[in-house]
Amino acid sequence: MKVNNKPFRWILLIFAAALLCLFLWLSLRPVKIIAVHNRSSGFSDVLVNHFPLTVNGKIAWWQENKEMLKSRYGIPAPTFAKDYNITFWLFGDGYMEREKYDRLCFSDMKTKKNCIEKNKTFTVDYSKNTGLFFTTHAGYYRIKDNGEIVKKHFN
Repeated sequence: MKVNNKPFRWILLIFAAALLCLFLWLSLRPVKIIAVHNRSSGFSDVLVNHFPLTVNGKIAWWQENKEMLKSRYGIPAPTFAKDYNITFWLFGDGYMEREKYDRLCFSDMKTKKNCIEKNKTFTVDYSKNTGLFFTTHAGYYRIKDNGEIVKKHFN
């Protein structure tokens, strides 16, 4: 008995094309910076929408936009020792009241709605001892002196 696989192949092809289109659409949207908050010396929080999905996309976005962040928002704002930490948070549903225990609230905003859900997407850290490194959901990455990006493995 012969089974006709053509309809199944077409459905699979259409599904794969739709997934590819969705991924491209999500990847090509420009990052929208909603706000920048400076918590304390050397620590900055950047609230974003449409941040790149992949580790390579996040690191590439940082490298392409670090000068713009410095000129437009004054970050990184290093300490006396030149250390800094920039955390990128997904803005999601916007500012909310504290209500829940585990929200990140910004004391520089004098309003009841000054908190966001903690949905960290990317962190950039620099210190004289460790150099420049990135933290994502997939791990830690460091930029070597030659510009190569390597994943840091912990034992």
